[in-house]
This record gives sequence, C-alpha cells and structure tokens, in this order.
Amino acid sequence: MSTFNDDPSRPEPVMDPAPPVATAALSSVRTGAAVSEGVVEDFARAYLADRRADRRWRVAVRLAWLLLFAVIAYALFANQKRASAPNGPHTALVEVRGEIAVEAEASAENINSALKSAFEDSGAQAVVLRINSPGGSPVQSGMVFDEIRRLKAKHNKKIYAICEEVCASGAYYMAAAADDIFVDKASIVGSIGVLMDGFGFTGAMEKFGVERRLLTAGENKAMLDAFSPVSEKQRALAQSMLDQIHAQFIGVVKEGRGARLKETPETFSGLFWTGEEAIKLGLADHLGNLDQVARDVIKAEEVIDYTPRENVAERLAKRFGASIGAGAVQALRSLPAIR
Repeated sequence: MSTFNDDPSRPEPVMDPAPPVATAALSSVRTGAAVSEGVVEDFARAYLADRRADRRWRVAVRLAWLLLFAVIAYALFANQKRASAPNGPHTALVEVRGEIAVEAEASAENINSALKSAFEDSGAQAVVLRINSPGGSPVQSGMVFDEIRRLKAKHNKKIYAICEEVCASGAYYMAAAADDIFVDKASIVGSIGVLMDGFGFTGAMEKFGVERRLLTAGENKAMLDAFSPVSEKQRALAQSMLDQIHAQFIGVVKEGRGARLKETPETFSGLFWTGEEAIKLGLADHLGNLDQVARDVIKAEEVIDYTPRENVAERLAKRFGASIGAGAVQALRSLPAIR
C-alpha cells in the first residue's frame, strides 16, 4: 500500500499532536538525561580530585619517611664521628643531669656505660663527673657509686665530681665516690636523706561517697595504697625501710669522704648547704668548674664528652607525648627517693 497521497483534492494526512502528558514525559526524560550527565561529570571531577589528593598524600608520606631516615642516618654519622674523636691526651667528661631514675637520661645504665668508655680510653688523663641533679632513685645512685669504685681500682685513674647548680641527695651519693668534689660557691649541696611521698584520698572518698573495692591476697599487699588507710604497722614497716636506706647512704658518704668529713648533728639530717659552706663541712673540697679542673688539675685542656645522648626516635617519641603516660604512672608510685 502506498503511503503517498496521489489525489491533490484529498487533504494531506496530518499526524495528531502528542498529548500533553507525553510531551511532559519527553521533556522530563531529556532533563533527567542532562541531570545524569551533570552528576556523572561531578562524580568524575570528585574522583579525579580524590585520586590527586591521594597521590599527593602518598608522596608526602614517602618524603616524610625519607626525611626521617636521613635524620637518623645523620645522627648515626654524628655519633660515629664523635666516637672516633681524637684519643690523644684529654679530659673525659660524663654528665649527670636531671632526675636519677631508670628511664631517665641520668640512669645508672647510661652513666655507667659512659664511665666505662671514659676510663678505658687510654687518652683520657682523668674523668670528670659534672653534676646538676636534685637526686632520685637510691638504687640507681648506688649502682653508679659502685661502678665508679670498681673502675677507679681497675684503671688506676682519678675521677673528679664538679657540682653545678644542684648536687643533692642521690646526686651527692654519686659524687661521694670521686677523688675530689668541686663546687661553685652558690651551688646547692647535701640533702643526705631519704623520703617516700604519695597521696591519701580516703577522706575525699568518704566525703563523696566513693567505695574502694580492692581485693588482695596478703595483708600488706595494698600497703601504701593511695585509696586505703595506712595502719600503724604498715607505717612502721615503711619507716624501717627508709631508715635502712638512709643508713646505707650515710655509710657511702663516710666511705667516700673519709677524714675530710666534719660531721655534725645536721650532716645527715637532710639539710643542704651552699657550695661555700659545703667545703667548710667537708662535703666538698674546692671551688672550681670544668675548664679550670681540666686545665689546672688534670692538665689536659681538651675535653671530650662521653655522655650518651638520646637518639632521634626517643626525641620524637617524647615530642609527641609518648612519655606522658609513663610520667603519670611515675607520679602515682610511692617509691623511696633520695632527694
């Protein structure tokens, strides 16, 4: 059948216009397609931006690791360079700074390691222990004292203690092992005593209605617990322990100072004195500093520092707060301290 109109008199067939609903639907489809294309474009842009950000982040992380490795390599190189310093005649220096404790810079492990290296170096004419510390652990202090005595006897080499601002308690415990103690006239010296400090919260707990639920096996297992009352028996046990440690401290000072010590009723009471007064009491020998001792006493002006330093990882850990938790735990401990 032909679809063309051969008769001019007959009207041309005309298609009926689309109904309004169909027109609206078609328009909606076209609009939806445009919107879909826009959504796809936005998604593509977001995806590409995310990929670029991810790539930049990976590059930044790699650069950070590279920088960290470079710093560590430099630190190792610097330590190696310092360790290979000229070993001609010199004064060997070991620093004792800050609190004396197991995890501290002034721990027995660090100090004894440095002392051993200093005494074993044939170029070291003598060793100087330069101290600026308020004290700390009696165990750590005693370990250093014993090591100094051992190294002195083994290597037949003198060691001098130089007290700067503070040389008190556990720090003086160490200094007592030296052949001579040098101070500044305004240095703080002494404090030969032992303390055990802490807190008691039993009254506050009762006031706020807080119940302490503590289970132990052994009647003294919770001794000195901050949230439990202290019995007279436990107080007497703790005092006996402190007295024993104090007696050990006194014995060390008497052994180290010998006849130079001018003992008075206040010498071992925990009092402290200026460096000038400490010389009068026989707790120190002379006024002097590192340069003066190296030049005039040891006769070796070149000073080489044997003190171990914190590595890069330790410094970074402390910078980012890794030591906060340890500090909080330490603050709650009730351990004897010579300070």
